[in-house]
Amino acid sequence: MSDHRDRIAVITGSSRGIGRALALTLAADGATVVVNYKKNTALAEQTCKEIEQAGGRALAVQADVEQPEEIDRLFGTVSDTFGRVDYFVCNAAASAFKNIADLRQHHLDRSYAMNVRAFVLGAQHAVRLMPGSGRIVALSSYGSIRAYPTYANLGAAKAAIEAWVRYMAVEFAPKGVNVNAVNGGIIESDSSEYFYNLPGMAPLPGVLSKVPKARMGTAQEVADCVAFLLSPASEYVTGQTLVVDGGLSVVAPPFHEDLTPPLAWDD
Repeated sequence: MSDHRDRIAVITGSSRGIGRALALTLAADGATVVVNYKKNTALAEQTCKEIEQAGGRALAVQADVEQPEEIDRLFGTVSDTFGRVDYFVCNAAASAFKNIADLRQHHLDRSYAMNVRAFVLGAQHAVRLMPGSGRIVALSSYGSIRAYPTYANLGAAKAAIEAWVRYMAVEFAPKGVNVNAVNGGIIESDSSEYFYNLPGMAPLPGVLSKVPKARMGTAQEVADCVAFLLSPASEYVTGQTLVVDGGLSVVAPPFHEDLTPPLAWDD
């Protein structure tokens, strides 16, 4: 069900975090992974080494996907090297975490370029290189469907990505290409560490106490769901957003932990 042998995967932002976890997961199944990174060459080379140790093949390509010409170069390198793409995973993301009143034009422009435009341009390139079939998966987050402090700029971009996924799924289906998204909750990553250390941000333990699973998710748990959407087992799944958040997006106040007898759960 999870056979990725001889598949060519392009994963943006794959030298660390969820992208790295996915790269190693696919490598263990025999895939070739194009490790895209922005600046840290040493980290990308280490990820490539681990991919090869896991049983896959790797190619590191430096490209800032915020810049359209860099996306062109990324896929040009892939085309010249392999001649095709089987999987495109849009994982790289960045934004400014600020209240809406404090956002400036350059914050809006950069968030659009890095998140939405990079996905659309990358998908255009990928589809041209997919020989009759393929998979595209975009990483989203629960800020696309829930509003919480300082996340409007990125959350709105992720919501746009999920809308693009639906449109792409319909348009690309005749080409044999499935397009889906994975919407992660609070995941152990550099991004969540940064977010929950913003001055004035709500303490993480109190937030996690409201999550039904009462913990953060791991990068591997998200990567496993992406790997499923890339696999033959997901052949009839397209245009969907798979939520991986420990139940966070289905709860609402009043919360169970705030109840008292006779409604409170017994230990």
